[in-house]
Amino acid sequence: MADAPIAVRRPQRADARRNFDALLAAARDVFAERGADASLEEIAKRAGVGIGTLYRNFPARQDLFEAVYVEEINQLAAAAEAAASLPPWQALQAWLKRFVAYAVTKRAIIDVLNRDSEMFRSSRATMYAAGEPLMARAQQAGEVRADASFDDVLRLVSGLTSAAFVDEEQRDRVLRFALDGIRAR
Repeated sequence: MADAPIAVRRPQRADARRNFDALLAAARDVFAERGADASLEEIAKRAGVGIGTLYRNFPARQDLFEAVYVEEINQLAAAAEAAASLPPWQALQAWLKRFVAYAVTKRAIIDVLNRDSEMFRSSRATMYAAGEPLMARAQQAGEVRADASFDDVLRLVSGLTSAAFVDEEQRDRVLRFALDGIRAR
């Protein structure tokens, strides 16, 4: 999991932790739908808490952006762990499907993140540490082209997220088309 330096930490008390997690989930969804300028009031409402609870957990808007980003990275790392027991190609596909969801959120808030920060560098390292072994295992199994790098694949899949899709089914179908291009022949 990412040990990125951010200004806020998940609370210890169970009820406060539930509110914190609800705010992160709501922020991720609202930012993905409306972008970085989304209303904090809408985020609080969607999380089922008051605006005071949002500000108690995230004193500055930037704190919320960073916490959402680090949580997305942690979810990518967890997805890699969960996929590790699958056959190599299935594991990589499962992780890349989760990567698409991360990329949608990242695209919504990337302009407000400091890409030179330790938080961003640490998060990137965590993401690569999670996904690269899945790619290497799929290549060693002869499932993925030997000339494809992990960075190539991330850029390919990231490019897909810039397109608008009719629905999730279409997005998944287009992802399958793209992944067919990295399969070993």
